[in-house]
Amino acid sequence: MEPIRIFYFSDVLCVWAYIAQIRLDELKTTFEDKIAIAHHFVPVFGVAREKLENRWRERGGLQGYSDHVQGVAKKFDHISLHPDIWTKITPFSSTSCHLFLHAIQLLETKDLVEPTQQVFEKATWAFREAFFTQLADVSDRKVQFGIAEELGLPIAAIEAQIDSGEAYAKLSQDFELVKEHTVTVSPTLIFNEGRQRLNGNVGYRVIEANIRELLHNPPGEQSWC
Repeated sequence: MEPIRIFYFSDVLCVWAYIAQIRLDELKTTFEDKIAIAHHFVPVFGVAREKLENRWRERGGLQGYSDHVQGVAKKFDHISLHPDIWTKITPFSSTSCHLFLHAIQLLETKDLVEPTQQVFEKATWAFREAFFTQLADVSDRKVQFGIAEELGLPIAAIEAQIDSGEAYAKLSQDFELVKEHTVTVSPTLIFNEGRQRLNGNVGYRVIEANIRELLHNPPGEQSWC
């Protein structure tokens, strides 16, 4: 049986995606080669600073949004959050991060790094953790290169994927998939060729139940329900 394909859309700067990483890790441990997770980005914070200033103007501005994010994070023991999140440092855009991460993903695709190292997923987590715990401005290219260096990644090879335009092509593919599947929320999981989706803060057991149902009733098989 072919593995169940899952499209996973997220934004690096989204606290819900930061929270949800532990659920993805558990899914991979539980189902191993029975699922195949394809990571894509949705630019919820593509214009981060302007968006938050406008949408939270009547609710305390950036400080109000910071308070909201901190209130969310307090409900989850497995993550930590800097007390000045979104106030002292407010990245301009997550799109810059997504481009850089796609360049790292291409290193895996082209076997320029050891596939078993899972550098793309490690880098994505490193970006999230750097922002949410250290207030690193991960939209800044210098910061991005710094994180890549800490992970031992080949900087020249990453630059080459960006300079060639190939990383931009991967990012554009994400934009097309976001339109095709009308994704507006981070994170979003899409199963069963787009017929099933889970948006936002969905518990692990709900995600697991959806996967087990697909394993029990593979797409394309007749079902009375």
